[in-house]
Amino acid sequence: MDVVRILEAASLLVPEDVARDGDTTASDVWELLATDEWEVAFDLLRAAGDGWAAPAGFWDELGRAAGALGFERSRQWAWWREAEARAGVVRAELALRPAGETFRRTPIPGAGVLRPMWDIGNRRDDGAPELDIALVWVEFAAELAPGTRAPVRLLPLDPERWRRLAPGDRITLYETAVAGGTAEILEVRPPSS
Repeated sequence: MDVVRILEAASLLVPEDVARDGDTTASDVWELLATDEWEVAFDLLRAAGDGWAAPAGFWDELGRAAGALGFERSRQWAWWREAEARAGVVRAELALRPAGETFRRTPIPGAGVLRPMWDIGNRRDDGAPELDIALVWVEFAAELAPGTRAPVRLLPLDPERWRRLAPGDRITLYETAVAGGTAEILEVRPPSS
């Protein structure tokens, strides 16, 4: 796979008008590619994508570049961001209950592989909670240990059911019948694509 071609294509998706003084532009990325500084170019593109509502195509190209460069977590992050571009963003501050209070004794993995159920306030006809499923990505960490807290991103199986949430709302994580943690919603954004 031609890493330069992928990075070049992704760099074209970064709009010049997004840049402020001192920000990286597509021209900066092109200069790095011309001098074979692929890793630096990749990192700049990833940072640029975080600064604006990058479309899914941007993240797809960046994910392919990360895979070709052997950056596995970055490839997974690009896949995640592509999914968010299509489904919307849900960020929250998640606090896990301590080990011994629930079945979880080990940290949850941070790279979007855990798919727990959530009580987000939806109810069945009989008034019982109707649980919703969402993948969890732990921001800024490889994992989240029991008894700790961290900002997370949630990727719902059915994003429409989560759209009514707003910053400050509290939701509950379930991996079994016993609540495993609670989260306060920080941000909910619609899809960008």
